[in-house]
Amino acid sequence: MTTTGEDHVTARGGPWWWERRRSAVLDVGLAVVSALECAVEGVPFAWEAGIPVAVGVVFGLAAGAVLLVRRRWPIAVVLVAIAVTPAAMGFLLGVVGLYSLAASDLPRRIIGSLAGMQSVGVLIVMFVRLRQDIARGDVEVGDWLVPFASVTMALGVTAPPVLLGLYVGARRRLMESLRERADSLERELQLLAERAEERAEWARGEERTRIAREMHDVVAHRVSLMVVHAAALQAVARKDPEKAVRNAALVGDMGRQALTELREMLGVLRAGGDGARSRAEGSSVPLAAVAAAAAAASRVAVEEPAEGPSLAEIDELVGQSAAAGMVVDLSVEGEYRSYAPEVEATAYRVVQEALTNVHKHAAGAKTYVRVAHRVSEIAMQVENEPPSGVGSSAGLPSGGNGLVGMRERVSALGGVFVSGPTDAGGFRVSAVIPAS
Repeated sequence: MTTTGEDHVTARGGPWWWERRRSAVLDVGLAVVSALECAVEGVPFAWEAGIPVAVGVVFGLAAGAVLLVRRRWPIAVVLVAIAVTPAAMGFLLGVVGLYSLAASDLPRRIIGSLAGMQSVGVLIVMFVRLRQDIARGDVEVGDWLVPFASVTMALGVTAPPVLLGLYVGARRRLMESLRERADSLERELQLLAERAEERAEWARGEERTRIAREMHDVVAHRVSLMVVHAAALQAVARKDPEKAVRNAALVGDMGRQALTELREMLGVLRAGGDGARSRAEGSSVPLAAVAAAAAAASRVAVEEPAEGPSLAEIDELVGQSAAAGMVVDLSVEGEYRSYAPEVEATAYRVVQEALTNVHKHAAGAKTYVRVAHRVSEIAMQVENEPPSGVGSSAGLPSGGNGLVGMRERVSALGGVFVSGPTDAGGFRVSAVIPAS
């Protein structure tokens, strides 16, 4: 990953307007060299201008030292360089000033205007000085060489630093743009990673809840019937041996069914655990794969439910409760048709858990189970009368999770779940599930 923008900000350790200390050291060194150059060039300027040499030296030192602020005020540096051009001083000042101006973020029209002024100033000064040298006889050349030399000198002093500054400035802006894009991409990837982790955690929570519901439904119903049959077996063991044998066979069947369902569920869990371990032992997974896996895991509970019971087994479910001594009346309205696996499993579990609650809390109460197949939905209702006190009490414990699990199952499919006591003193559980 790239270094974030915050790291760039904290990396600034230079004084004043400098981002780094080495930049400050470089500018101070250039300012010192420029001041010394202008001070030396100020001596002949003082002789020609007829002023004290000390004044020319001080003027040169002050003009050359302006290079210290080239990063903060490049326009001021170039203007000073233009101003001292007639005095034939400030070569380094002009070159470095134009470079700093071109490398800055100023508009191109300002850079072009100041560079043109500097070029014209050098052109005029060179032309005049060459003419003066020819007039004094110091230089003997043709008249054509004076303008050629002046133009060449002007372009040679201004064009290279301007072009180099434009290149460096464009490159720096490109690097800053790339760095900002990298920082933005890093932040987006970090956000995606956080969201993927949240979705994965949510998916794990949903899966744990689903497993808890399945375990509750499988264990609670089967074991409740086993306890009821065991209580009946204890009561009739001596009085009616044949009925005791039948109850013992029913207890065995219930136990085998519970074990079969538990093995299937544990097999699914074991297969999922092996896949997770193999992924953990492998190489690192890309972030996009993590996000995709989290999204897929979040849809497992609804889109890809495990195979479970169906409405075709309602008769068998009611028969098991009847065999345990419950008086159950089953009525089915409409024509049975095939539904989605999750719809059939949810409808079956609602009836199963409602019958389990009757065994626990209303032993001996007559119970009515109604299933209605409608055009776009399936409705089920389990209602029991008040306990008569005739049925045996098996002392079944209750964890209080049955109604919660039923509500979660129905709500996950967009259905409606209602439960509560009836006016007659019994209890009613109703659910409507969309069939599509």
